[in-house]
Amino acid sequence: MSLVIVSVAQGVATLTLNNPEARNTLTAPMVDDIVSAMDRIEADRSIGAIVVTGAGSAFCAGADLGNLAEADGTSLGRIYEGFLRIARSPLPTIAAVNGAAVGAGMNMALGCDLRIAAQRAKFDTRFLQIGIHPGGGHTWMLRRLAGPQTTFATVVFGEILDGAQAERAGLVWKCVPDDELLAEAQRMAAKAAEAPRELLESVKKTIHDMADVRTHPNAVARELDPQVWSTRQPWFAERIAALQAKISKKKWSGSLNE
Repeated sequence: MSLVIVSVAQGVATLTLNNPEARNTLTAPMVDDIVSAMDRIEADRSIGAIVVTGAGSAFCAGADLGNLAEADGTSLGRIYEGFLRIARSPLPTIAAVNGAAVGAGMNMALGCDLRIAAQRAKFDTRFLQIGIHPGGGHTWMLRRLAGPQTTFATVVFGEILDGAQAERAGLVWKCVPDDELLAEAQRMAAKAAEAPRELLESVKKTIHDMADVRTHPNAVARELDPQVWSTRQPWFAERIAALQAKISKKKWSGSLNE
């Protein structure tokens, strides 16, 4: 059985963690399958966005506890690669959190560019509760997304957030009914995938780079070169021509109806 399933439609790759009996726990074999799947996805130039989700009732229940008991820096780094490989992707990513996202599994959701949660989703850091320090950049990602209070509430005080609570905390973009989750994530991803892939990658890089930009003038300067570059690309001329034709058609249609 493949531990990762990839399906592609409308320019969107849906990567599904596929070990529901083990609640999609991150193991070394699953990490290897994630890395291989991401390599294949990014090599396919027809794909413009990625949705990450889990099979069964869980999104990802974290790292295998047996492996953690014997962990060192090298072995932890290997498990981290399961979510870091997705976080490093130049393509826009959406986590469709269908159930429990625990520890390293929560890191996988945090590492995506956007999160959509089912109502039954559970965001559970659980590090302190099992006597281990958070890892994989967990506190940095969580604080950056939801602020210090939510980080303390979940990491230190052990609060577990369902989909609606995660939405109120700013941890997810939206919470949707359980049976609408995947379709909504794929719908949003398909909108991104309509843009030229090179443009998507450039815009994603700019958004991430803006984390280090402190002033508006510096932000203007940072966007200038890629914006000029985009206006020199063939897709820009094609889309402007299509827009102008659409406007002209509306004007012509309107004049006939007057």
